[in-house]
Amino acid sequence: MFKKGMRILLAAAAVVPILVSSAWAAGQMTIIVNDPSNPYWLTEGNVAKATAEKLGYTASVSAHKGDTNTESNLIDTAITNKSVAIILDPANADGSVGAIKKAVAAGIPVILVNAEINQEGLAKAQLVSNNAQGAAIGAQQWVEAVGDKGKYAELLGAPSDNNAATRSNGYETVLTQYPDLQKVAKEVANWDRTQGHNKMQSMLQANPDIIGVISGNDEMALGAIAALKEAGKLANIKVGGFDGSPDAVAAIKAGELQYTVLQPVAVFSEEAVKQADSVIKTGSTGAKSEKQLFDCLLITKDNIDKYTGPFVLAQ
Repeated sequence: MFKKGMRILLAAAAVVPILVSSAWAAGQMTIIVNDPSNPYWLTEGNVAKATAEKLGYTASVSAHKGDTNTESNLIDTAITNKSVAIILDPANADGSVGAIKKAVAAGIPVILVNAEINQEGLAKAQLVSNNAQGAAIGAQQWVEAVGDKGKYAELLGAPSDNNAATRSNGYETVLTQYPDLQKVAKEVANWDRTQGHNKMQSMLQANPDIIGVISGNDEMALGAIAALKEAGKLANIKVGGFDGSPDAVAAIKAGELQYTVLQPVAVFSEEAVKQADSVIKTGSTGAKSEKQLFDCLLITKDNIDKYTGPFVLAQ
């Protein structure tokens, strides 16, 4: 009886380190975003971290703020910490390639979110908004709000981010179909509200007769709105945005912003972590391709009541 009892105790004890080891093996997932002072990137990091922790990982969120040297150092830290995966919103379509190569060489799978790099085969997946589709529906709504004739201005995002050019080209494709619409000014404001404000001031001084502003993201659009309000021009100059941020939704409710194009960042940030988990466990994301596009949604005063949380629109 004593021997049988000992065998049971020893068998039970043997289970303990296996369970502990399994929990530990989930490991550290490193999440690197651009700049969490922007609600878009804040949501990106928060959703990814919550999803990783729900799946049993420990997770950290850090930010490179568009600087490739900082990004490279954060990748080095992830390698030193033996991260089991990296979720990265890349700082630069070309400049981030080297840092990603370091992670891959160290055997750490990298999943990209929000922005692409100009090289395939390094990241296990690149999950981004369908920016061309989003720009097209945004430009069509902009024409509906502004009209099909008159002078207008454009605010562009950071040139290092392929999304900026994709959106601008998407706008151009739609708006050039209206020969009486004339783009008389465009400025790079780097996705930033303060720069959007300052660039809008200078464009307005040079072109006081514009009837609209189309922006590559909400932060720049909100900066432009502030400048137009200061100049007493907002009633006559209509502004369109892109992102679907809570502040943009509030501006639509206030009648200051005509629309915003919602990027499903909450959706693809969660999916990126799930695909990283799949790579860790099976060696594959389970997706059909490396590059994956997520369609954008239009938010106007007509459907704003379906906005249920940051960057979430109920269908």
